[in-house]
Amino acid sequence: MAMTLVAMQVREVLRCDYCSLVQFRTVNSMCRRCHKALDTEEPFRVAAESSSAPTASSPDECGLQVAKFVKEIRKARHLSQRQLASRMQVPRTYISKIENGKAMPTLTSLERLADALEVEVCHLVRDGRSQRDEETAAILSDPFLAEITSFLPQLEPLHRSMLLNQVRELAREQVKMRARETARLQSMTRRQTA
Repeated sequence: MAMTLVAMQVREVLRCDYCSLVQFRTVNSMCRRCHKALDTEEPFRVAAESSSAPTASSPDECGLQVAKFVKEIRKARHLSQRQLASRMQVPRTYISKIENGKAMPTLTSLERLADALEVEVCHLVRDGRSQRDEETAAILSDPFLAEITSFLPQLEPLHRSMLLNQVRELAREQVKMRARETARLQSMTRRQTA
């Protein structure tokens, strides 16, 4: 009895993040129903580490959180991984690996990534201290909040903690709002120049 091998094309099945339609990937990577991008994040896979090999320090151990900042900035700019990869001229999987902490970009790649995200390299390699300093500067840039800080020593610890937590949340929201507005303005500028 003779066997015949038949080559079958494997097609990627995706669910649209917007309308939840399950479908095969289209040629233009757009949803068939809502016409939004079908770009999805690559799932995080845990790689087995061998205990005999010396482990290199992870980005978190170094105080650098490149993966977290790349993902935050990309989402604030309303870019998909595919769009960012296109700007950098690299495969989308490379962006996914950076965001999942599986790949640490070289200095040259960091510069290209910063250019693609339209930020300075220092925004991608911030540590906890510099992030805290930026939050403090954002808080003290408001004259009202700067005046309130002079009264903090007079408050009881519980009230001080409650006030500081509320101010911190307001500052984070303000920073996010500014980032969204900047991204919106840049998008409008790009459309007008195109």
